[in-house]
Amino acid sequence: MSRLTLAAALVALVALPAAAAERFVLVQSTTSTANSGLYDAILPQFEAATGIQARVVAVGTGQALKNARNCDGDLLVVHARAAEETFVAEGHGLARHALMHNDFVIVGPADDPAGAAGTPDAAAALTAIARAAAPFASRGDESGTHAKERALWTAAGIDAAAASGTWYRETGSGMGATLNLAVGMDAYALTDRATWVAFANKAGHRIVAEGDPALFNPYGVIRVNPERCPNVRAAEAEALEAWLLSPAGQDAIAAYRRDGQQLFHPDAAD
Repeated sequence: MSRLTLAAALVALVALPAAAAERFVLVQSTTSTANSGLYDAILPQFEAATGIQARVVAVGTGQALKNARNCDGDLLVVHARAAEETFVAEGHGLARHALMHNDFVIVGPADDPAGAAGTPDAAAALTAIARAAAPFASRGDESGTHAKERALWTAAGIDAAAASGTWYRETGSGMGATLNLAVGMDAYALTDRATWVAFANKAGHRIVAEGDPALFNPYGVIRVNPERCPNVRAAEAEALEAWLLSPAGQDAIAAYRRDGQQLFHPDAAD
């Protein structure tokens, strides 16, 4: 073996312990939390406190749960409570803990052609949109936002999916991409408030419906069950969950703001 080859081999061997010692936790989470900038603000604090790197995969809640069922992930931060509880009941997760909440809003063109802004609640706003056959951009991706949107249409007594391809447009995309399409089509859309505040391409769009209790948007945190997924980084997941639910983590969530607005409200103490 040449001296050059031997030196390269020794460098590789010396580097192995450092790589093996790197600790990280893989978080399956939502596009809404990622788009809001929350993780960029709070996760460095966790990393500084623990030395554990948090790596976030931002997808819709449905896809995040599917990924975790396939043992691709250590911890979930998602927002579709019924689906979360099913995930735990089936043994894929250890327990669901309330983490934080914000709310959903319905946004639309500045001139509000459906007259949604003059309605008393979310169901009435959606009814006005459907009656006017005004364009509505749906994520259509089995995300938590999509699940909430379908529930709101059901509460309004409207089968919006039957109008798919006409005034009801399913994007199959994340929240930011769906909002871009809504703005481009002069369409209405349902979005979480945090993503809307952080969204830079509002153009003339504005909030037309908000404040309805039906628009409440709770987030839960769930550790993936290591008995189902032996490869899960159990200690790292437990450390991140404990930090998120601790006073330090909850204070970090409460302190995060965009344009002076608090985007998430901590729930762990409730």
